[in-house]
Amino acid sequence: MQHLITIIDKEWSEVFKNKIVFFTLVVLPLLLTALPLISLHFISGSVAEGADAADVPEAFLLACGSLPARDCLQIYLIDQFMLLYMMMPLIIPITIAAYSIVGEKTTRSLEPLLATPITTETLLAGKALAAVIPAIGVTWLFFGIFLLGLPLVGTGEAARAHALGTTWLLGIFVVGPLIAVAAVNFAVIVSSRVNDPRVAEQLSAVLIVPLLALFFAQIIGIIILNPTLMLGMIAILILVDIALIYLGARLFQRETILTRWR
Repeated sequence: MQHLITIIDKEWSEVFKNKIVFFTLVVLPLLLTALPLISLHFISGSVAEGADAADVPEAFLLACGSLPARDCLQIYLIDQFMLLYMMMPLIIPITIAAYSIVGEKTTRSLEPLLATPITTETLLAGKALAAVIPAIGVTWLFFGIFLLGLPLVGTGEAARAHALGTTWLLGIFVVGPLIAVAAVNFAVIVSSRVNDPRVAEQLSAVLIVPLLALFFAQIIGIIILNPTLMLGMIAILILVDIALIYLGARLFQRETILTRWR
């Protein structure tokens, strides 16, 4: 455990000096929280003045049941914005991992670390946690800010209750961390094949495609996020995480690093 904590401290002391990592950890989540709240403020004002829910897909309207069109529109918009909080645990750890794992190649700082008695599993776990913990912490922090801001921008009680419903509690507190673990381990796999942190970050960003597909599918009404769908995503992500952790450990061979990573 002490070795694990030492690796995490080492990673944080080096990674957080990078301006790109700082932007990803602070500025990006701030923008992804402020823009939805500002949008909801103006949209809620328009709804209060008599706008209807004509822009909401029919399938979503049916799912609203007996709720007024005003509440249904706000819930629909919140669902679109809340998907951003499932993207944060993907984007943030990829950036950190790109500079904490692949960066070892350019700084030549990995070889001395491998000379220590730290096991490969402990090394990879420490690097993974150094990227996952900040991503999850920042996501939860700004999600809390988003929830606190909802009543201030004019959203109704039904919309606020929906944001604290089972669907999004599963999405933020279970799916999000699982996505972060997948992102970091995928970055480990990519890092074993490239020599530039920017290339690793760009290649790892391919993981955002499924979330974008989910985002657009919900916008046009093909799917509606619900607890059943979230539970299905959780089951799939657990299997994906196990596979990526296993594959990442297999590709990270200590015996070949000194020759392959030059």
